[in-house]
Amino acid sequence: MPRPRTTLLAVTVLTGGALAAGGPAGAAPADTAPADTAPAVGKPPEKAALAVGTGGAVATVDPDATRIGLEVLAAGGNAADAAVATAAALGVTEPYSAGIGGGGFFVYYDAATGTVTTIDGRETAPLAMGADAFLDEAGEPIPFGEAVASGLSVGTPGTPATWVTALEEFGTWSLAETLRAPARLAARGFVVDETFREQTAENEEKFRTFAPTAELFLPGGALPEVGSVFRNPDLARTYRLLATHGVEELYSGRLAQEIVRTAQDPPEAAGVADVRPGLLAEIDLELYEAPLREPTKIDYRGLEVYGMAPPSSGGSTVAEALNILEPFPLDSLPDVPVLHAYLEASALAFADRNAYVGDPAYSQVPLAELLSDEFAAERACTFSPDAAFEKPTAAGNPDGEYEPCPAGEGPTVGEGAEGPSTTHLTVGDAQGNIASYTLTIEQTGGSGITVPGRGFLLNNELTDFTFQAADPTRPEPNLPAPGKRPRSSMAPTIVLDDGAPVLALGSPGGSTIITTVLQTLVNRIDRDLDLAEAIAAPRASQRNTAQVSAEPAFIEAYGEPLRALGHEFTSVPELGAATGIEYLPGGLMLAAAEAERRGGGSAGVVEPAGPGAGPIDPPLGD
Repeated sequence: MPRPRTTLLAVTVLTGGALAAGGPAGAAPADTAPADTAPAVGKPPEKAALAVGTGGAVATVDPDATRIGLEVLAAGGNAADAAVATAAALGVTEPYSAGIGGGGFFVYYDAATGTVTTIDGRETAPLAMGADAFLDEAGEPIPFGEAVASGLSVGTPGTPATWVTALEEFGTWSLAETLRAPARLAARGFVVDETFREQTAENEEKFRTFAPTAELFLPGGALPEVGSVFRNPDLARTYRLLATHGVEELYSGRLAQEIVRTAQDPPEAAGVADVRPGLLAEIDLELYEAPLREPTKIDYRGLEVYGMAPPSSGGSTVAEALNILEPFPLDSLPDVPVLHAYLEASALAFADRNAYVGDPAYSQVPLAELLSDEFAAERACTFSPDAAFEKPTAAGNPDGEYEPCPAGEGPTVGEGAEGPSTTHLTVGDAQGNIASYTLTIEQTGGSGITVPGRGFLLNNELTDFTFQAADPTRPEPNLPAPGKRPRSSMAPTIVLDDGAPVLALGSPGGSTIITTVLQTLVNRIDRDLDLAEAIAAPRASQRNTAQVSAEPAFIEAYGEPLRALGHEFTSVPELGAATGIEYLPGGLMLAAAEAERRGGGSAGVVEPAGPGAGPIDPPLGD
C-alpha cells in the first residue's frame, strides 16, 4: 500500500474560485450562450489549476476551452462531445499548438461497455514522399528549420477526421452542435495573455515569411498586445463550413483543394525567398482515415494503465518504464531513490523506443514483447540503486527469449527531432466516460503556413520522421515513406481500477511528453502525491542521453544527491504542461492543470463540491 498521507486537503479549500475559471455551475448550453457579447478588453479569464465537484470535469491549458467543454457537459453532452468541442476551442485560443491543420491521438473509456478504445488521428505522408525526402542533393539532411517552415513538412491533417470518428463512435452530439460555441469564440475573440504574445514573438520571423500568417497573427504588422482581443473570423467561417457540409469539405471538397494548393505553393510574403514546396496532393486527403486501434495496456500495482499504440511511442514507452519499475518498492523509499529509479527506467525504455517503434504498417514493431514483464525484467538487470549506468545505452533485444542479465545487443539510436508544442485536454463526465486527447500541429506555430482566408495553420508533422538512418545496415523504423505516419511521443493515458475509471492525464512537450506522463504517474501512484501535487512537482526528463533535462526546481531539490549517483543535468525552463482528471470516492471528480507552466492551465467542474466533501487524494494501487 502507498505510504499514508499526513495531510489531507479539504475540498472546500481547493474549490474556491475554481469554477469561475472553468465555467459556472449550471452553465448555459453551448448553443444558447450569447452570440454578440465580446470579451472585455484587458481582462483575460481567470485560471484555476484545481477544481473538485460533480457533473463532469474538464482540464486544459485555456479557460475559454475549459468553459466550452463544461458547457457541453452541463447541456447533456458526454465526454466525447465535450472533448471535440474543447479541442475546437483550443484551435481558436491555442492556434500555435493545435487546430484542424494538424492531428493527434484520442483515447476513450466507454463506461457502458467498460472498454478503452483509441483513435489514430496522426497525419500521413504524401504518397509522393520517399525515404530521401529530407535529404539535399549531396545526400545530407536539410537544415531542420528550413524543413519546418516549408510545404515539405506538411502532412495530411487528421484532426477533423478524429472529431467525426469520436462523435460517431462515442458521442451524442453532431459535429455542427460541437462546433457552434468554438465558431462563436473565434468570431467574438479572446483576450490575449502573456503566453500567447510570447509564442507569437518566438515565431515572428517564421510568421513573417508567409503573407496570410503575418496578416492574421501580426495584426497591423505588430505583435498582439496583452489585454487586446484577438479575433479570427476566417476560422469562424471555416468551422461553420465544416458544421454545414461535414469534414468531407476538408478531405475532398473546395477546402481540400485550398490546403493542397497552399502546401504545394506556400504563400510567401513579398520579398521573401521561396521556401521548399510540399508534396501533398488531393489524393492524400481523399484517402485519409483515422482508424480505431487497440490501446496499449499493462497492469501496474493493481491498476490497468492504457495508452496509445504505435505509431505513437507514448503508450509503449510509458508502459515499458512502468514495467521496469514495478518490482521495486518505490512506495517505501525516500524521494531520491525513487527519482533515480524513474530516470534509469526512462532511459532504458527510450533506448528501445528509438530502436523499434514506428508506424506498424511499415515496420514490425515488437509491441507485445516491449510490453512484456519478461522483457522488462531483463532490461531492469542493469539497474543499480547505487549508481547510474552510462548513457546513451544500447537497446534491448525484445525477441521473446530472456535471460537474467544478458549483455546489451541492440542498437543505440538517437531519438531524432520533435517539436515541443502540442496541447492536451482531459474530460470526464458524470457517467464515467473519459476522453484523454493530445492534439498538435507539431512545432509551436507548425509550419508557419496559414491557409489563405481559412484562419488555421498547417502542421509540420513530417519533420517528426528521421531524416537519415544513423546506421544504413540496420532497419530504421521512422524514415519517411508514402502514406506513412511519423512516430509520435504523444501519450494520452487512462488508468482503471478493476475496470472502473480512476485517472486520466496527458501533456504536450515533444518527446518529453513521455517522461512528463511517466513522472506524474510515479508521483501519484508511488509517491502518493495528490493529482495536483503530482502535476506541479518539479520535473526531469531522461531520454537515453548523457545529460538529464531538468527544471531548475528539480535540480535545486534533488540535483546534488542524484549527481552523487552519476546523473548529470542540463537546466531547462520547464517541461510539459499536463492536465488530468481523477474520480474520487462519493461521486466526486477532480480536475487538475498546471499552476505555472505555460502560463498556468485551467481546471473546472460542472458543479463545485460543498463543505465537508472529504479528502482529494485516495491511495491508488496495491
